[in-house]
Amino acid sequence: MKKKKRDVSNGHSSINMNSVINFTPLSGVVFRTAVLRRRLRRLRHHVFPLVSAVSGCLLLLLAAFSLLAPSPVLHHHDHLSLLRHYHSSDDNGVVESRSNSDETATFRVPKSGGSSGRDLWSTKKSDMFHGCSNAADNFATADVKTHSNRHLLIATSGGLNQQRTGITDAVVAAYILNATLVVPKLDQKSFWKDSSNFDEIFDVDWFISSLSKDVEIIKQLPTKGGKPISPYTMRVPRKCNAKCYQNRLVPVLNKKHAVQLTKFDYRLSNKLDPNLQKLRCRANYHALKFTDLINEMGKMLVDRMRMKSKHFIALHLRFEPDMLAFSGCDFGGGEKERKELGKIRKRWKTLHASNPDKVRRHGRCPLTPEEVGLMLRALGFGSDIHLYVASGEVYGGEETLAPLKKLFPNYHSKETIASKEELTPFSSFSSRMAALDFIVCDESDVFITNNNGNMARMLAGRRRYFGHKPTIRPNAKKLSPLFMNRNNMTWEEFASKLRTNQIGFMGEPNEIKPGRGEFHENPAACICSASGTKSGEVPIPQNESFDSQNIYKEDDMKKDSGYVTDEQITEDEQDWSEIDYTEMNVNRSQGKVLPSVRVSDPGLLLKPDEPELEEFFSD
Repeated sequence: MKKKKRDVSNGHSSINMNSVINFTPLSGVVFRTAVLRRRLRRLRHHVFPLVSAVSGCLLLLLAAFSLLAPSPVLHHHDHLSLLRHYHSSDDNGVVESRSNSDETATFRVPKSGGSSGRDLWSTKKSDMFHGCSNAADNFATADVKTHSNRHLLIATSGGLNQQRTGITDAVVAAYILNATLVVPKLDQKSFWKDSSNFDEIFDVDWFISSLSKDVEIIKQLPTKGGKPISPYTMRVPRKCNAKCYQNRLVPVLNKKHAVQLTKFDYRLSNKLDPNLQKLRCRANYHALKFTDLINEMGKMLVDRMRMKSKHFIALHLRFEPDMLAFSGCDFGGGEKERKELGKIRKRWKTLHASNPDKVRRHGRCPLTPEEVGLMLRALGFGSDIHLYVASGEVYGGEETLAPLKKLFPNYHSKETIASKEELTPFSSFSSRMAALDFIVCDESDVFITNNNGNMARMLAGRRRYFGHKPTIRPNAKKLSPLFMNRNNMTWEEFASKLRTNQIGFMGEPNEIKPGRGEFHENPAACICSASGTKSGEVPIPQNESFDSQNIYKEDDMKKDSGYVTDEQITEDEQDWSEIDYTEMNVNRSQGKVLPSVRVSDPGLLLKPDEPELEEFFSD
């Protein structure tokens, strides 16, 4: 048996050997293919898992890089798109602003204002200054200087606060001309279309009596031969000084006896004798009082705000379509926005071509409602603050306002704190509605302005005069790039930079140099330091009488001192919403130069009204 098995085994061996020895070429190919297949199977088991692991690591690295990389810088055309974020709050009281285009990029805004290192409700050393506008002993009174045959009339221009500048300046102009002032006519034909007369907005009897020692004021022109005197109509240049008025108007008054000055706003120089500046302040801050009806309603609105909170902020938002159109700014709304605002912009036929990039660089674009809210939070105001908003129809409506309301849910306006019935006597009259907002903003603990228009200037000056209550004006030139790049920094870094940029824009005493800026915003001649204050303790400007007198003398020594005295303001100082800014740029773009008028040319003195560039209503 063993032998057989060995034979069988040997037989198999014989067969295998023969198979190997007798391989054909085809069988060799088959053999090599099988070997290759076995090797490939081994590679798949060992190499492919390694490749997969490396690929997975690379994908993880790319994902981590995309999360950690900074968000792209926003350009000016993304400005309004910041409004199209949605907000959510986490359990730690943090408001998260998330972009629709990048749901991983967040800008975390705290609900609490945190510590800003300053008292939010007062300005530093404000108690060391006070308003002072009493007439000097040597200031001639109306009864000894008024010429009975000289009567001055003015036609105001624009909205309520623009007209207010004209009224106060008319009092000074009448004093300069030794003329009797006729109660000014209010503009009823401008954009505002308000039919109110002077005595329906202001207490006319108080206006006349409180200024009686300075200027004689009457309600209407006297008659001559049973007929009213017909006034001669003309216009004076912008920012005309005392000699300008005397040289241009005295010859006309002596001949015509009554002159009406049209479009009377910003027609008086910022630089005058201090006694004339004080008269300006007496007219503005003491003689111009709203009617009892307006005052009572305004007081009721203030009382209702006080019932809600001990302190409140008032914001003049000014984000209406007309403001945005006039500014020439781009708010990121694309072609739709350009068409809508461009159509409104055509209302001012003399406006220069818009240059959004240049306007934004110079800080002349209003902040969006969301940006105003972020500014307030960075300055230290928490979400519990009560906010009163003076505003017309906001461009973009509730969608635009939503981020501001999310940051400050205690959001109020005269329409929310007063009933429709209570507002009925005012709602059809833009100036009366503006007067109500004026009162609430004036009485607020902190006033925020989103543009440097007429209401902002009038309130800023008034709040300085009556105690330097905090008045915050955004430093838009510095804040604009900060807002654009806010997603590239932490909230703490953003807030710190914003507070630094706002230094000098918070309504502090002496933050504006004497003689700089528009007088109604900075009535330096009417603000005195408290007795006993040492100059080393507070940076007080030079003696106001000496300083102002020097300015007045310098004006008189100018070659054209009897005519136009427009102050030369640098581009940085020029306010984007100032009416003169529009006129100045249009004249330059058209290559026009305003001629200087000489007294020796009597024909020009008697020249009637000339066309003037249409003005901007920036109330």
